[in-house]
Formats: sequence, structure tokens, C-alpha cells
Amino acid sequence: MQQRPGTPNDRAHQPLSTRIDRWQRRAAPYLFISPFFILFAIFGLFPILFSAYLSLQVWNPVQGLGTMRFVGLENYVFLLDDPWFWRSMSNTIWIAIASGLPQHLVAIPLAFALVMGVRSLRHPLTAIYFMPYITSAVAVALVFSTIFGTQFGVLNQVMAYLAQASWSAWLFGGLADTLPINWLGRAAYIKPAISILVFWQFFGFNVVLYTAGLATIPRTYYEAAQIDGASTRQSFWHITLPLLRPMIFFAVTFTIIGNLQLFDQPFILTGGTGGTAQSGMTAAMYLYRTGFEWLEMGTAAAISWLLFLVIGTLTVIHFYFFGRSGLETRE
Repeated sequence: MQQRPGTPNDRAHQPLSTRIDRWQRRAAPYLFISPFFILFAIFGLFPILFSAYLSLQVWNPVQGLGTMRFVGLENYVFLLDDPWFWRSMSNTIWIAIASGLPQHLVAIPLAFALVMGVRSLRHPLTAIYFMPYITSAVAVALVFSTIFGTQFGVLNQVMAYLAQASWSAWLFGGLADTLPINWLGRAAYIKPAISILVFWQFFGFNVVLYTAGLATIPRTYYEAAQIDGASTRQSFWHITLPLLRPMIFFAVTFTIIGNLQLFDQPFILTGGTGGTAQSGMTAAMYLYRTGFEWLEMGTAAAISWLLFLVIGTLTVIHFYFFGRSGLETRE
């Protein structure tokens, strides 16, 4: 019986060079994309799986891998009863809200003013607002630690001037009895100080996002609203905000994820200790201290997974209440 072309018997009689060339064409795509998967498996997937395994162990890294001891969920049970863990989580959420919410309340109208009001200076001003975001977080924190200085800090000096100046004493005179404020030494002021720093560093990133979002809104909408007699405020509330909701959802999601992982800023401002009564110790700081100061790697891994659970839960809640309606509005 005659074999049809392309059968295994036919391919077996093909020259070796032809078969090698066919194999190379089939294997080449997988070969070219393999570096990504290899690097991801080594530096991405393996650390994730190892941290999950480690969270079920008790391990002091100084003593070597052979000292690992399986304890099941004991690390998680310990953390759920640990007052320092709950304090770090409450600090993290407090700072995330106090620094994150003002970022968007300021960035949205500021971006609207840049796009609609001062279009000739939009790009230079946007670049200026964006500069703190690309500046090293450690350098920014060191500068702000000087600004928040008790005796010679710029903030206390400005407040003292406003409390004494004749033109502003009627408004700021009550501050004279409380100055100088120990911003980084008193528990009541540590979280506000960290929140001010985080707000200043990251609100420019949101300005860039909202400026890009506003640039996609057709100007014909605003022209039609102006013909109908709508004011700038009405255009902002009834045109800008509804059409900007997908970008707001995106920006707020970034803020939730980023602010719940704060480490550099509070670490530098509090000298790595969390400050008085651990008022500035975030969950990421507590994770670092648990793993690298107290050498309790299993507990530190458990903290990372609990923090992941909190971030994931808040992100899902945010998507459920704000994401779907915002994304559907623009479709």
C-alpha cells in the first residue's frame, strides 16, 4: 500500500539535515522564551514556594538549613496573639489611609487644573511634581528627618515664626506653648510625620496618572458643556470624575498595595526601631526585625503571608465596590 506524503515512514527517509532543521524551527520559540521562565522559576517562583514552606517551620538561619523544625501553623497562631503584630498592622493601615487618601484628593483637582487651566506649563509642572517619586526613598527620609528635627528642624522653625509674627499670630498663636514639637520622639506625632513624608513623595506619581487619564477625555465633552452653560466645577463633577473612574481605580489600587508595604521611610525616620512605643513600626518593618534582628525566619515568613492576605483582601474589596462600576463606565 502506498504511503501518503508526510507519514512517519516518509519522514524517516528524509535527510538528517532536513530533520534537524525542522526540529530547530519547532524548538527555537521555546528556546528563546526559556530564559524568562528559568529566571522566574529561580528568583520568583522558588522564593514564593520556599517562604510558604518556611512559614511552617522554626528556623534560625545562622545555624544552617539542617536546623529547620516543622511546627505547622504555630507561627500563624503566635502572630494572631502577638500584640506587636497587631500594632504594626494598625500602624500600617493608619499611615496608609492618612497618606494615601490625601494623595488622590490633591492629585485629581491638581491634574485637572494642569490640563484645563495651565496647559502651556503642564509638562514642566508635571515633571516637578514627579521628581520626588523618582528620588531615593532613603535620601528623602534623611532630608525629612532633618526637617522634623526638634530644636533646629525647618518645620518647627516655620511654626515658631507663624506663632510669633503679627500677621499670623491670630491663627497660629496657640502653637507657641507646644513648640518645639518632638515629631520623631513622641508617639502621637510619629505616624503623622511618616504620613506627611509618604504623601509628599508619592502624590506626584498620581498627578502623572491622572494627567494621562484626563488627556484621553475628548475635549468636545467640555466644549458641549460650556455651550450648555456648565461651570468649571460642574464640568469637573459631571464629566471629569465619571470618565476618570478607571484611572482612579488603577491609581488607588497602586496606593493600597504600595502603602501597605511601607518600609524605607518609617525605618529611616525611626532609626529602625519603630519609634516610641513602636508607633511607627509598620508590618514590613516588623517582618524585617523578626527575620534579620531576632533571626526568627519562620515567623517572618508567616508575617509576609499574612500581609499578603491583608493586601489581597483589601484589593479585592476595592475592586468589588469601585472597580467593576468604574471599568464598566468607560466601556
